[in-house]
Amino acid sequence: MKAVILAGGFGTRLSEETDLVPKPLVEIGGRPILWHVMKLYAAAGLNDFIICAGYKASMIKHYFASYFLETNDIEIHTATREVRYLTPKPLDDWTVKIIDTGLNTMTGGRIKRVAPYLDETFCLTYGDGVANLDIAQLIAFHRRHGKLATVTSVPSPGRFGILDMDQHDAVSRFHEKPDAEMGWINGGFFVLEPGVLDYIDADETVWERRPLERLAADGQLMAYRHPGFWKAMDTLREKRELEEMWASGSAPWKLW
Repeated sequence: MKAVILAGGFGTRLSEETDLVPKPLVEIGGRPILWHVMKLYAAAGLNDFIICAGYKASMIKHYFASYFLETNDIEIHTATREVRYLTPKPLDDWTVKIIDTGLNTMTGGRIKRVAPYLDETFCLTYGDGVANLDIAQLIAFHRRHGKLATVTSVPSPGRFGILDMDQHDAVSRFHEKPDAEMGWINGGFFVLEPGVLDYIDADETVWERRPLERLAADGQLMAYRHPGFWKAMDTLREKRELEEMWASGSAPWKLW
């Protein structure tokens, strides 16, 4: 199963960092937040990734193209350009497609642009959020209910999309950025069937608006409730909080 990661936005609320690098490459504990997200999927046995890049896409390409180089001590002979790895370390066995989905493309449009690679059930999430989520259980939940889409719902203040759910976890309504202070919100970590692509019209489509709203209205969106740890890295304060957790040696999302 493939894991699609949305990694193309400008990250304007974290401009102290994203003026230099794309938000998914902002580091927590010396590793990009994107790497932490991918490690969560790898812990559940998913090693085939599609990264929907956009802003500073070339930097994400360079990071993975030089992944082995970046993670080892090396010796270089300048005349012959020979590189010797002094401390070869085992690397993650991942297949990573990095697709430039456009600078100004919206989240739905980014998903639509990688549609040729999505011919079976796939996962989708954002390149800036981590959780102590059991992804294998999330996938099992999705397969049991048989609908087109599953969203991981987490409790949090209401600056994210609120989910109205019934006692069976069916989502009856999806609405963005309400005035309510608390509720179950869109935490990312979707599991989706290729049929959701029919709900996305064009590059300017925002995944979190009409596609999810229509899926909910059609009875095709279910919520997997995750009351545990979840955090999106939207601000410098949140980055520092994640850094402190990692430095403490007890980062809740470190499931590997």
